[in-house]
Amino acid sequence: MLKPHEGSGEAVRVILISANIERMNLLPLPLGPALVAAACRTAGHDVVLLNLMFEGDAKSAMQDCIAESRPEVIGISVRNIDDQNMADPKFLLPPVREVVKTCRSLCHAPIIVGGAGYSIFPASALRYLGADMGIQGEGETTFPALLERVAKGAPMSGLPGLYLPGQRPADRTIACNLDALPLPEPGLWIPSVPGPSEFWVPVQSRRGCPLDCSFCSTAAIEGRALHGHSPEAIAAWLEQLASSGFTNFNFVDNTFNLPPDYAKKLCRKILARGLAINFWGIIYPKWVDSELVELMARAGCREISLGFESGSDRMLASLNKRFNTEEVKTVAKMFADAGIFRRGFLLLGGPGETRESVEQSLTFADSLNLDALKVTVGVRIYPDTPLAATALAEAMIRPDDDLLWPRFYLAPRLSDWLPERIAAYKTSCPFVM
Repeated sequence: MLKPHEGSGEAVRVILISANIERMNLLPLPLGPALVAAACRTAGHDVVLLNLMFEGDAKSAMQDCIAESRPEVIGISVRNIDDQNMADPKFLLPPVREVVKTCRSLCHAPIIVGGAGYSIFPASALRYLGADMGIQGEGETTFPALLERVAKGAPMSGLPGLYLPGQRPADRTIACNLDALPLPEPGLWIPSVPGPSEFWVPVQSRRGCPLDCSFCSTAAIEGRALHGHSPEAIAAWLEQLASSGFTNFNFVDNTFNLPPDYAKKLCRKILARGLAINFWGIIYPKWVDSELVELMARAGCREISLGFESGSDRMLASLNKRFNTEEVKTVAKMFADAGIFRRGFLLLGGPGETRESVEQSLTFADSLNLDALKVTVGVRIYPDTPLAATALAEAMIRPDDDLLWPRFYLAPRLSDWLPERIAAYKTSCPFVM
């Protein structure tokens, strides 16, 4: 637990809680809450950030934190709704609801929820969690504005993206110039423990995605318009983090290589500062050239996630991908030639999937000679996506279904065959997850 920063003026005492305790594939660090905390501190408020991931007894940690800080406002970050596993889905909100209940039992401060997971289901998640308010999208501007109203005793309604029970929210706004917002110092959100090189510190240089993949929830979280920090600001932040002993970074940008000019400038800024770092990022398998791959390798890229999703051109079109299988081959080979670890992803069972297209995808994935491959059966249905519209038209879901509870699309004719086929494929391929 971190001590509060002494603010000035009409400071509000705030506790921000990162409620996520799921590690899944890696140890996640609370970048989102840290960004909000940094913005609130810059606005002059007294902020404590409590990360439950590193607390053995979450309830005791909250009790101690609330007793010491006497918060006037509590913010709770919701990272994930579920684990996107169709075979055995794990709904992740019950522990978060317990966090809300515990906080309410310990003090009378209003409780505001937000975060990536919450932003996909702002109304239904607010109802389920039982919080007082919720913020959809970027919290660095709305949360400090909310604290200003708390300090003045002003009404909360009308703030962009703020959900109140039973009220229609004002449209959220997008912070186009992220350089106007502070980046958090390492001590605010990264634990000081031996061996900091073991952490892969998340970095977000850009937000939003205009590509409109049929199943994707990014637009609900970050919007469609690409916006971000300047390459210089991100390189300077990486240098600050590296000077504190952190050398491994994962870019959580939806696509590292878009736009390509930005990615190249960022790599050049890293090289200009002489940073000895390692990083990995998500690559959209299009708009990649040899110059970008070389710059990434020289700047410290050690691994990429290649979300090509299918080895069938017909299915790529169905998923509204802007690339084809030949482009995937070309991009995969470029990174292989540069000695960069390649982790591929297949997403099988979407609208139009057949046994033939599944076999095409498996054969295609084999041909890429990837270092690792994750195969997912069934596609998580998110609201307000083309996939949700298809599922509704095919009566897989009803108009009144609350998709907060995990629902998946799996082509009906493949429901029995596909899980067994992929189980057999994983058994025969040790590099497949």
